[in-house]
Amino acid sequence: MKSITTKHDSLQPVADTAVYLFDDWFDPIEAAVRDRVRGFIQAMIEGELDEKLQRPRYGRLTKPSSGANDGRAAVVGHRHGHRSRSLTGTFGRIALEMPRARLVGPDGETSEWKSKVLRAYQRRTLAADALIASAYLAGTNTRRVRRALKALFAEGVGKDVVSRVWRKVKSDWEAWNARSLAEEPIVRLILDGTVVRVRLDRKATAISLLVVIGVRADGQKVLLAIKSMGGESTEAWRAVLDDLIKRGLRRPQFLIVDGAAGLEMALAAVWDGVPVQRCTVHKLRNLLAHAPERLRDEVSRCLAEKVFRPGPWRRCRRSGRRRSKKPPPNSHE
Repeated sequence: MKSITTKHDSLQPVADTAVYLFDDWFDPIEAAVRDRVRGFIQAMIEGELDEKLQRPRYGRLTKPSSGANDGRAAVVGHRHGHRSRSLTGTFGRIALEMPRARLVGPDGETSEWKSKVLRAYQRRTLAADALIASAYLAGTNTRRVRRALKALFAEGVGKDVVSRVWRKVKSDWEAWNARSLAEEPIVRLILDGTVVRVRLDRKATAISLLVVIGVRADGQKVLLAIKSMGGESTEAWRAVLDDLIKRGLRRPQFLIVDGAAGLEMALAAVWDGVPVQRCTVHKLRNLLAHAPERLRDEVSRCLAEKVFRPGPWRRCRRSGRRRSKKPPPNSHE
């Protein structure tokens, strides 16, 4: 008797059926998304001009009926074609046809209509600029950024584009650090020092940052300052606080600190008499660093009961002291 056996398709060698990454560079999903994005931006700009002229393309301005007035004055102007522009975003580079129009002002002078959606001479979206800047800040030089982002931006970005984006980010950063705080209704401050890992001169290093967060009267938090002062000394914190006062920050009602000695001395010199509370997260870290490993869960539970349920915390503290021969330092804070 002769048996006939057949192999299932799944048993065939993978190399015969697999589609490799480099077999076909055309991605229909990316192409469809890019076309949709182009159409959406085009429609958004056309709609902006329609609203400005109060009529659609090839339409006439309708005369308002007697007694009907929406409060908007009719804008006199006319369209005159389109011009080609390119826009680069996280979706890649697309070509747009920008509508053009001439507007007649109250004095009779005509001027070119300018879109607020896509500003004049804008070639990239803010998200694309942020992506380029983040790649540069991660330690990549201007030439390597071009190669790194070439897969996203079809034509890539030149080193001059990276330099311009970085100069724009730097100027915005300096303006943000110098902005006025006189109108900010800040009632509480959260002050902390942190260490971040960055790449400087092709080497990974750690830098210390001093961070100040303000809490408004309605409870909303706002970032006030981030400074790299080389450490958390009293002089460093005093320079940060003096800069905040110089920018118009009013005397806060409450301060939340990380417990650093340099910060407490700087606060005593600037805002003496303001109530100060140590951050509960930093307090827990300090307790766990000095508590035995077998008691860390109990210490965490007891501190949570102390903070969120003030009633029964005394029993937990006594039980913790009975088990531990030496109480953790700063446990009285």
